[in-house]
Amino acid sequence: MLEKIEIVDRIEVVESGAVQVRTKTAIMEDGVQISGTFHRHVVAPGDDYSKQDARVQAICAATHTAAVVAAYKAAAV
Repeated sequence: MLEKIEIVDRIEVVESGAVQVRTKTAIMEDGVQISGTFHRHVVAPGDDYSKQDARVQAICAATHTAAVVAAYKAAAV
């Protein structure tokens, strides 16, 4: 039986406060991985993270303080 599994397997916070997220997609056959790929995306300070994985939401809530968002926006100008 084939099964597709998607899991957030890596969450990193970089110096700017941006949260880098890696999602692993694995194709399993009878419990054995036969294929896998990775996708990365970034949640920048000030971005809407309400539809992210619960762990990503928790990390963004803790790190994307008003000061971090303001500093990130100021650096982008």
